[in-house]
Amino acid sequence: MTQTIAPRVRTLVLLLLAAACALLAGAGPASAHAAVTGSDPGQGAVVDKAPARITLTFSEQVALSDDSLRVLDPEGKRVDTAEPATVSGTTYAVPLHPGLPDGTYTVAYQVVSADSHPVAGAYTFSIGAPSKTSVSVSGQSTDDGVVGWLYGFGRYVSYAGFIVMAGGAAFVLACWRRGSGVRPVQRFVVSGWVALTASTLALLLLRGSFTGSGKVSDVFDLSLLGQVLQTKSGAALVSRLLLLAAAALFIAVLFGAYDKREDAEEKRDLTFGLSIGGVVVAAGLAASWAMSEHASVGLQAGIAMPVDVLHLLAVAAWLGGLGALLVALFRAPADTPVDAPAVRRFSQVAFGSVLALIATGTYQSWRQLGSWSAFTDTRYGQLLLAKIALVAVLVGIAWISRRWTGRLAETVPVEAPAVREKERVGAGAESAGNADVAAVGDGEAPVRSEGDSGRDTAAQPDSERAAQLARQQAARDAARQKRMRDADPNRFGLRRSVLAEAGIAVVLLAVTTVLTQTEPGRTEQEAKAATSASASSSADTGASGALTLNMPFDTGGEDGKGIVTIDVDPARVGGNEMHVYVERPNGRAFDIPEVKVEFTLKAKDIGPLPVVPDHIATGHWSANGVQIPMAGDWQVDVTVRTSDIDEVTVSKNAQIG
Repeated sequence: MTQTIAPRVRTLVLLLLAAACALLAGAGPASAHAAVTGSDPGQGAVVDKAPARITLTFSEQVALSDDSLRVLDPEGKRVDTAEPATVSGTTYAVPLHPGLPDGTYTVAYQVVSADSHPVAGAYTFSIGAPSKTSVSVSGQSTDDGVVGWLYGFGRYVSYAGFIVMAGGAAFVLACWRRGSGVRPVQRFVVSGWVALTASTLALLLLRGSFTGSGKVSDVFDLSLLGQVLQTKSGAALVSRLLLLAAAALFIAVLFGAYDKREDAEEKRDLTFGLSIGGVVVAAGLAASWAMSEHASVGLQAGIAMPVDVLHLLAVAAWLGGLGALLVALFRAPADTPVDAPAVRRFSQVAFGSVLALIATGTYQSWRQLGSWSAFTDTRYGQLLLAKIALVAVLVGIAWISRRWTGRLAETVPVEAPAVREKERVGAGAESAGNADVAAVGDGEAPVRSEGDSGRDTAAQPDSERAAQLARQQAARDAARQKRMRDADPNRFGLRRSVLAEAGIAVVLLAVTTVLTQTEPGRTEQEAKAATSASASSSADTGASGALTLNMPFDTGGEDGKGIVTIDVDPARVGGNEMHVYVERPNGRAFDIPEVKVEFTLKAKDIGPLPVVPDHIATGHWSANGVQIPMAGDWQVDVTVRTSDIDEVTVSKNAQIG
């Protein structure tokens, strides 16, 4: 049975890796982490006259380039006149040529969100009346093609490489120090370093094309590489490469001087030094992800970044150590088997890692989701549920491994003397049958017949034969030791359970990689609410002529996000009734300390005309007799104050009269 398990192991591992790659391939393009929450003119809107500029509001700050915002006429020609600029906070604008003719225009945007992911899309609006347009609004992002797939695969390899390198080294130092001299374990850790280094270099080259054109030909464009190096993501990748140089030195010492050190006190001091240095380097590498992705933006970024570092270190200690244990169980030499105390120590490390993952994962889930409904209503929440289920299965299998570890610890002390005795007896029997060969190997004269007396040249072939037999004997001894070791049912059971853990870990890593590329549930829900509100707004709603404007706001403070809705009825010259509604992104009404409205007609230099509505009910303010002196394209400014110091003014243009 032990002779047939190796092919099965290889087959199972290949199947699990194929499943992980299929999961990555079928995950679709990396979702945007910043979303458009408002625009002026809005999507599908029909305006009476050409606007002076186009504004877009995102859910978070984005990085702009010269071509980030483009406005195209019905024939596909650009009608914007300058580079896009920041209006305020997360609102950006691009000016247009004056006197644009009637027709349907396309607004295309391509920006990079604050957490390093590209955001692209397009929508249309019309001047006067809709018309045919030659511009295709596909909404395809630059990460949909080959470059996007390669970038996603590089991210997976970088995560896997870090986990293998950091977790494998931690397993050797904390659990099985004899493993520093075991070649398969050495190759396992070094392969992690190579994978992380190669994938980081690849990501650095792919980054410019990934956030720009998406063309394979731009991967080796040095000008794009120079631009990448000036971004937050480029700085994180370069920092990772510098830390990998320190990691290479750490690995060289761990598998070189450390393994050869024999003095107990010196080795203890070196262990302490390597442990401190390894933690510092591993934490720095983990921070290269935290400083450029989800944790670096949004709610409580100052807390989220160290929590993210701790989360990634716990993952590496658990899954990377698990991989090192699997290699030790299947590939360690027969004379240096992984012992029960080492497995028991790893079990304790894994248990502590699971506790850290539960604590940090709970915080991350709250921060990225914000509500229970986001678990089922958003793709991020659904992936997170899948990850939680995989972790639960992994913990269950780990509990089975702990049971096998306990049984192995009970049987090893009794088993070892018997194994050594069988080896001794077997070796003696075989050596007796080859006494003359052994004598040759010891330098004694071989016994020869009379016919051989003249064959002095036979000594050299006999010596080669003795060396060959000695090598065969050593191979037989090693094979016998391995068979006797593998015959232990407890060790066999531990192998199977650890192999199952490793298989689940491969899929778990794939889900985690896709999760880091997916728009957080909190952002997705806020964007949906804002888009729905914007779509429902209209300059003329029915026969009454009422005007409804929906404007997302973010004061930056606690409970600072929401949507303010302005209703003006009948939206004509003279007296009007105005209602103001304030809602959270989930649609629930809430009160704020102050809300003010101003009307400005810039074309006639009228205003601002201030209006301070009266509080009527929760989230509802009203004002009667609001005077609009003349018809025109009025700018409506709403000032929202959510605390003593947190306030923001949002604006929107509307035709009144």
